[in-house]
Amino acid sequence: MDGRSGGTGADEKAMLLHYLQLGREALLWKLDGLSENDARLPMTSTGTNVLGVVKHVAGTEAEYLGLVFGRPFAEPLPWMEEEAGPNADMFATAQESPADVSGLYRRVWAHSDATVSALDLGTLGQVPWWSSSANPVTLNRMLVHVIAETHRHAGHVDVVREQLDGVAGMRPQALNLPDGAETFWHDYRERLQGIAETVKRASEPQ
Repeated sequence: MDGRSGGTGADEKAMLLHYLQLGREALLWKLDGLSENDARLPMTSTGTNVLGVVKHVAGTEAEYLGLVFGRPFAEPLPWMEEEAGPNADMFATAQESPADVSGLYRRVWAHSDATVSALDLGTLGQVPWWSSSANPVTLNRMLVHVIAETHRHAGHVDVVREQLDGVAGMRPQALNLPDGAETFWHDYRERLQGIAETVKRASEPQ
């Protein structure tokens, strides 16, 4: 499957699921190999952490490709409830291990894929937390929405993981980075730093 098929409803589903799966696997790859501490470590001023992002995306997908179409995910997701409080879905508790979160995410995939298999792309659903003017929604729209959400957060964990231990790239089979030793990246950063300083000096009042 190369993601370039199109034409029939089945082809369209396969293409959309292909791109969704790329994002799913990228997220779990960035979690793989991290220590318990590093997986949870907040790396931005708003607390972004790899394990929390994966947990958030799992919950989001479960709702958009499950609940919205009357096919709720079988397991309780209390952190997605309104009473859970702000950002409850953006971190794992001390009792939720990386294996727990990644296992949950994989089960959500299976549930979502079953929804996509069972329904036509034009099937209508309701997003309870969206306005009435934004409803109803089609399965096709929700797949695109979840793909965008998943890849956006994959980009977040790209940056966080690189800050943690230097692991970078899109996915193991296709890093999408130029080949280069540490000296290459050092020289590259120095070049960018120089450009930034040159532009800063040029913009300062004389």
